[in-house]
Amino acid sequence: MFHPPRPSPLTGGSDISRLLDQLSHCCSRPRYAFMLLTLIADVARPDGSAGPLVKVNEALVPLRDWLCDALTPMGQRDPRRLALVERVREEMEKNGDLTGEAPKDAQILSDEVRRRVRASGKTNLSRAASELVKAGLLKRHYQGYRVDHLNRGAQRQAVYTLAGCARALISGRAIPPHPNTPARSKQGDLFAH
Repeated sequence: MFHPPRPSPLTGGSDISRLLDQLSHCCSRPRYAFMLLTLIADVARPDGSAGPLVKVNEALVPLRDWLCDALTPMGQRDPRRLALVERVREEMEKNGDLTGEAPKDAQILSDEVRRRVRASGKTNLSRAASELVKAGLLKRHYQGYRVDHLNRGAQRQAVYTLAGCARALISGRAIPPHPNTPARSKQGDLFAH
């Protein structure tokens, strides 16, 4: 009646294919989770940790804000994003927040939409990060004003550290094989020695 889960055909593949396979099983939005891990890897130090601040041009931006902003273009054509822009425009016109000057109003509208998208993006980011932490692909702690801490608050900012298969995303680093992966012989060997 109940069948044991079949081993994935990808478990013996490359580090990235193993990561994708794991994401497909542990995340409700595996593509989003992969993009999140890739962005973290882009700004990670050699130990795999990123944050609490990311340097953007000459400014320092909190990691979560930077991640939200980096993921924002993925939703530009989403009907919900287009509806948000129209809703914000209507609210601002109703409240008299627009000046009547097209370039200035476009900037005001853009700033407000970005603020709202960033707020909802942080919710999505936290949900994905929690799934990745549970899967052992990410470690999270908060660093800041007083002391490092596992919980946020008191002006502490998130620090994410890649773990497990996700470490394959750090350039030039190989990860150890999964414990259930059989040893493979080198190409051209006819016998396992």
